[in-house]
Amino acid sequence: MTETEIAKRQRSVKIAKAINSIEGVPIPEETNEFFRQWINGEITDEQLTEIMLSMCKRI
Repeated sequence: MTETEIAKRQRSVKIAKAINSIEGVPIPEETNEFFRQWINGEITDEQLTEIMLSMCKRI
């Protein structure tokens, strides 16, 4: 994972959080660890998507 890729992923998370905030959709604190893992390349895009979908189904 290059520094450029990490920076892009950090920006993506920041934008996603901002959009959710504007829409009034709270983001659970537990997602921060999954975002960190994704930013650092520890989990794939698909894994992050699956985690987020499973969290939405619990609500």
